[in-house]
Amino acid sequence: MNSRTIYLAIAAASVCLPSAAMAMASAEFYTTKAYQYGRFEARVRFAPGDGVISSFFLWKEGSEAANAFWNELDFEKYGANCALQTNAFYGNPEKVHEQKHSLSVDLCGEYHDYRYEWTPTYIAWVLDGKEIRRDTGETAKAYADNATAGMTMHFNVWPGNGEFGGDISKTTLPVRQYISWVQYSSYNNGSFKVEWREDFQAAAIPDGWAVGNWSSAYNKSTHNTQNVAVVNGIAVLSLTADNATGNPGTPPVDPAAGTTSGTGGTPATGGTTSATGGASGGGKAATGGTTATGGAKGTGGVASSGGTSTTGGAPSASGGAVGSGGSTTATTGGAVVTGGTTTSSGTGGSGNSPTATGGTGHTGGVPNTGGTTTTASGGASGTGGATVTGGTTPTGEGTGGTAGPTSSNGGCSCRTSPIASPFGPTVLLFALVAWVSRRKKKS
Repeated sequence: MNSRTIYLAIAAASVCLPSAAMAMASAEFYTTKAYQYGRFEARVRFAPGDGVISSFFLWKEGSEAANAFWNELDFEKYGANCALQTNAFYGNPEKVHEQKHSLSVDLCGEYHDYRYEWTPTYIAWVLDGKEIRRDTGETAKAYADNATAGMTMHFNVWPGNGEFGGDISKTTLPVRQYISWVQYSSYNNGSFKVEWREDFQAAAIPDGWAVGNWSSAYNKSTHNTQNVAVVNGIAVLSLTADNATGNPGTPPVDPAAGTTSGTGGTPATGGTTSATGGASGGGKAATGGTTATGGAKGTGGVASSGGTSTTGGAPSASGGAVGSGGSTTATTGGAVVTGGTTTSSGTGGSGNSPTATGGTGHTGGVPNTGGTTTTASGGASGTGGATVTGGTTPTGEGTGGTAGPTSSNGGCSCRTSPIASPFGPTVLLFALVAWVSRRKKKS
């Protein structure tokens, strides 16, 4: 369960604990802004391994303070078989209302969509579009009355123990949690409205996000800022040995994220091509189209007395910008040959999350050759058409924000446990004092 339990006791007794207690480096990643009511969504692949806790949770800042009313909601992977538990922590003192779920999906080998729906009258946990839990009554009231300032969105990975999650072995490390995207929709009078979506397209911590730097539950790890990274459009949270931080590697591709471009149709002569963008299922927008090539230089017709010149083909390309049209002026009676223009845009994917604009651009149609030359008595040669300049390359996605500030007061993902110490009564005394006064949570 997500809590920085016995944190105060550990802090007080830390001078008596062996350095081996902090032998692992964990990670926490969270929004700096809190939101009240709405849909809180993320596409996540949890970290595998016995003793590894991997989570997506909502947290009311300050819940761990003395005499505070605790508010927290969890999706939490635990154990060697990647089991799922959902929690509603609330109260003063806090109590956990947990449910374990039997699922036929692989939470650690695949990406899945996780969603909270928090409203004044109910809280629902939704997995891949299917509601797996709904709390009303007392639970909904506890959050409506006591989390009026909203809750922040948190993700973390940390080591458990025999009481919860399993006993971790260092041979398991490193393990990683992957986040493909995060989205928030506000709630008003029964309706949800998308307010923002983070697709992690910049190779940096986005604006509005921060990285944890405090101890996890059971004092087995400290969140390390180097264990949070953004690679290839995926946020990566690592659990490593304390001397092997960073190095997030190459994250597995999210097949539903629309990161692979589609192939456009074959253009007809002078025709246009179009293609639909990223995959469905709330996918990310694909990268914009490649540069399209305009029509080749055409040869103007040779007009005879009273004759007319022919008209050059007009190339068209999907994804290209408007090209510079060439023109040729015919001799007596000749018409103007006009270069073609190009316009088009790909269509983003559809799904639970908002449509992203993008799609893959494609090379324009095969350019036509200008009119044929006709020779007639007394006819003068016409001037050839100018070369048509190709379109520019549009870009599919925007750039992410800059790194948000770090904080020493983050959310939690932990559970209470007695402290085992070779120093006997000294540590036990501090642990018992903190245990009675307050469990502090937020791994």
